[in-house]
Amino acid sequence: MTNDAEIARNVTEELQWSPELDDKDIAVKVTDGVVVLAGFVNTMLERAAAERATKRVAGVRALANDLEVRPLTIDSRSDPDLARAAADVIERELPYSAHLIRITVRDGAVTLEGVVDWAYQKARAENAIASVRGIRDIANLIALKGKPIAADIHEQIAAAFKRSAQLDADSVNVEINGAEVTLSGKVHSWAEHEAAADIAWCAPGVTQVKNHICVGP
Repeated sequence: MTNDAEIARNVTEELQWSPELDDKDIAVKVTDGVVVLAGFVNTMLERAAAERATKRVAGVRALANDLEVRPLTIDSRSDPDLARAAADVIERELPYSAHLIRITVRDGAVTLEGVVDWAYQKARAENAIASVRGIRDIANLIALKGKPIAADIHEQIAAAFKRSAQLDADSVNVEINGAEVTLSGKVHSWAEHEAAADIAWCAPGVTQVKNHICVGP
């Protein structure tokens, strides 16, 4: 079993290996397989890249991403400028649903609100905003519109799990409560952990996914 010192070293090396980010101001602490990333990066994209890199490391059971985004001075932009850039990028990424999303910018922090049909629209809006240089934080408050849940939704999700090449379907339990899906069980990697949630979010009518799956050997 990988110990905390080995996990910390491996996470640090994985951060250094990732060309998407500058890791010089990132500190890594590990306790019982739980990783804390502290320090700062220049963009929201770098913050997300650090999280993805950490989740790729074997032995990581959980992650607290406490990285602060501090845009470079050359990236400093006024709130109106950031709001225009944010609106433009969402229009490009979600041309048919951009009108459903409201954008507020204050001191470089963006709040997204509105109601959309699918979870991917909510996620894509946030990812699009993260690409705008000068933004230091995002609060994604976009809600999902409720749709009728199919009577066999549990069977549909279970079948999707079995089709997945990334997931051991037998290791994940699914509970349905109205439009809410709760996942539990134990998997060997964060890739499986994330894949299970992504699959559940694809189910029509689902408005919330609680991912309680544990990651461990």
